[in-house]
Amino acid sequence: MYLKINRNSKGRASLSICEKYRDPVTRKPKDRIIQSLGFADTYLDRYDDPIAHFKLEVQKMNEAKKQDSVISVSLDMRESLEPGQIQLKNLGYVFIKRIYKELEIDKFWKAVSKKEKTTLDLEKIFEMLVFMRILHPGSKKKTYEHKDFLFESFAGFSLDDVYRALDYYTKYDADFQVWLYDHSAPLYHRDIKTTYFDCTNYYYDISKPDMDDLDDNGNILKKRYRKYGPEKNHRRDPIIEMGLLIDQKGIPLSYGLFPGNESEKVNMLPIINRAKHRFGFNRTIVVADRGLNTSDNIFYLNGNNKNENNPRDGYIYGQSIRGADEEFKKWCIDSAGYQVDKVQDGNQTVYFKHKSRIYPRTIYINVDKDTDKPRKMTITVDQKQMVYFSQKYADKQALERNRAVQRAKDLIAHPKKYDKVSAKGASGYVKNIAFNKKTGEIMDVHLELDTEKIENESKYDGYYSIVTSELKLSDLEIRNAYKGLAKIEETFRITKSELDTRPIHVTTSEHIESHFTTCFAAITLLRLLEQKLENRYPTAQIIESLKQFQCIHIHSNIYRMTYTNHILEQCGKVFGIDTESKYKRKEEIRRNLKY
Repeated sequence: MYLKINRNSKGRASLSICEKYRDPVTRKPKDRIIQSLGFADTYLDRYDDPIAHFKLEVQKMNEAKKQDSVISVSLDMRESLEPGQIQLKNLGYVFIKRIYKELEIDKFWKAVSKKEKTTLDLEKIFEMLVFMRILHPGSKKKTYEHKDFLFESFAGFSLDDVYRALDYYTKYDADFQVWLYDHSAPLYHRDIKTTYFDCTNYYYDISKPDMDDLDDNGNILKKRYRKYGPEKNHRRDPIIEMGLLIDQKGIPLSYGLFPGNESEKVNMLPIINRAKHRFGFNRTIVVADRGLNTSDNIFYLNGNNKNENNPRDGYIYGQSIRGADEEFKKWCIDSAGYQVDKVQDGNQTVYFKHKSRIYPRTIYINVDKDTDKPRKMTITVDQKQMVYFSQKYADKQALERNRAVQRAKDLIAHPKKYDKVSAKGASGYVKNIAFNKKTGEIMDVHLELDTEKIENESKYDGYYSIVTSELKLSDLEIRNAYKGLAKIEETFRITKSELDTRPIHVTTSEHIESHFTTCFAAITLLRLLEQKLENRYPTAQIIESLKQFQCIHIHSNIYRMTYTNHILEQCGKVFGIDTESKYKRKEEIRRNLKY
């Protein structure tokens, strides 16, 4: 080990303890940071010569390492295992915990405990819930029962304490979202000039939806979340909807929950407006898919856009071509005006065939929405409309439709095999189809293949349109911004697969909200870790590596590490943690975990 000294442009010396090692792949010698010490001048109140002091400390560490490099261990071969005791301990959460501490999440929940004058260890319980959500997801009961999976001891609280703590997490959820952003923004250079919004749903494994709380006159006092709605995978379970807002880098910014029977279209604006108020930003360009491209969302976000420097929020929305008016459809498939550019998509070169126009769009917005008799107002807004053609997308659409048509033909031939759920997709190409409202079975009617619809749809294969309030954006800028929606779709996938956010096992509204608070914290920490790793590894691979980074106690304070790989080695380099040594002392592990 040696003391590394780096000086910035102003001459300030930053110190770090480093050591040399040999890269396991290239076999070339490299350096890695063992401990970052910060600027030397911050130690002048303690040491006359900080550099000389730390050089001496490094010398002592090297001498101690020489003395401790080889030890003798005596094993009693008659020793028995203790029933129920978990031998393997996970250390993978050390990297998540480093970010957790970096954002001072521990300080947030300690302050809440003090403010609420509760004896509950809100911080320790929250830590456990978040780390286990990433490494060993499950119900709160399962999480508590398996908490010994982590190296640290999470003793001192009961399962009942966990459920009691959930009430506090709900109460401070909004403040916590702000805390996460405020503490991550200067460290991770978060960009909220462009934000991405989308909605998804999470199901419950229950048979009946919740009833809203009503007063004596039947007015709603409090809405409950668990309702029947259009579940993405066509499950027949009550669901809850979540709207998520992420920044340009794909890091979660804010979220909102609403009942499963409510439309996502009316919940986007409230979530965005709350985020703007909480985080103090004036303008953002909201990117969303075509399902959120409504007249109300256009107007109430961007106003009566008649100039290029509109101070209100902007939008970039997907635009359905098949569902648009005839003039727009005709313009899209008209070959006039298209140009082709060669663009780079990662390592792949693609040909971008596109055209655009600034067009006055007539929209119909709802006014007096809270009255018994809402009315609509007609206005015209200036909008940049861009359409592009992709042969790859055309082939994909044709393939998907052909599969649905084949199922439609089978449905016509064997209607008894299908019901409303299993006929999804195929039924759209069948004339005269009707379902029994109670059973979902296909009613005995004359079924025909809708050849006219099939022929009409095929005309638009490969075409996709995007519309925006940002009139100065180029077609390529619009395309690249819209592609960023993949980040939020991936985030939803991670929460549902790797983090097992569903099915939701808690029942009360407060506990449901707290469940999402911990899940939101988990996905945010994961995204920040990905950024630390320069987005080189898929989330699933990172999580699997963290799970495998374990140790087993072999004697006294000596632990044997059981696994490492290139992802863990990279994590080690980023955080200055040794991930290659086969044996570690408990003191070193505790120092890495900072407890």
